[in-house]
Amino acid sequence: MALEPWRIGKVIKIEQQTHSTRRFFIQIPELEKFDFKPGQFVTLDLPIHEKPNKRWRSYSIASWPDGTNVFELCIVLLDDGMGTNYLFNEIKEGSEITLRGPVGVFTLPEPIDKDLYLICTGTGIAPFRSMIHHIISHNIPHKDIHLIFGCRKFGDALYANELKDLMRRDGGFFFHTCYSREEPENLEHLVRIGYVHQVYEEMVNEGKQKNGGELLPASFFICGWKNMIDEAKQRIQALGYDRKSIHQELYG
Repeated sequence: MALEPWRIGKVIKIEQQTHSTRRFFIQIPELEKFDFKPGQFVTLDLPIHEKPNKRWRSYSIASWPDGTNVFELCIVLLDDGMGTNYLFNEIKEGSEITLRGPVGVFTLPEPIDKDLYLICTGTGIAPFRSMIHHIISHNIPHKDIHLIFGCRKFGDALYANELKDLMRRDGGFFFHTCYSREEPENLEHLVRIGYVHQVYEEMVNEGKQKNGGELLPASFFICGWKNMIDEAKQRIQALGYDRKSIHQELYG
């Protein structure tokens, strides 16, 4: 597959999503339509270093293909991150950014003939938001889809209200949120205190019991920081699934 050329993107809108997270809406003026598969990413070439490979920063596309030449990135500010500090301090509405994409194979299976567990923390929600909107807007047939999103505090749950609305529209989509630094008071349905791992382990074991002790066919997509991904891979394989059932997108 030929690599996409470098293009100029124009930042047409910036929204503060949480205290440390912003949504960047980028238009590609030279294209009538920016087409991509949900789950893919773009690479930005930022003027932060002399060497090209030290200037490049990759981010999953948080929006879904809608026939326009605009897409969205959801980016968290890292204290020691040269790339994110440049984006937060130097990029304004109207700024231009050099970018290449779409790229990546962290994409939906075709057909979706197994249960899907989409496991993420922080801005790792981005590719899964893209996938869920795409599935529901196109009425794509699917087995049960469980999006399991780990956050620290209630205010960190990116796109939570939007994803709850999608859950109400599709009876086979379930949005689970886990909070590691909250108190277990006034919790809603599918909201947990703790970490993502206990959620998919319990659901897999419940499905196994209902299926006469046999594991239900499933695929696991994991997006986030390395430590979370490594732990999830170990736990999923300990449940009895093979490595081929696990797909990952590493951040950082």
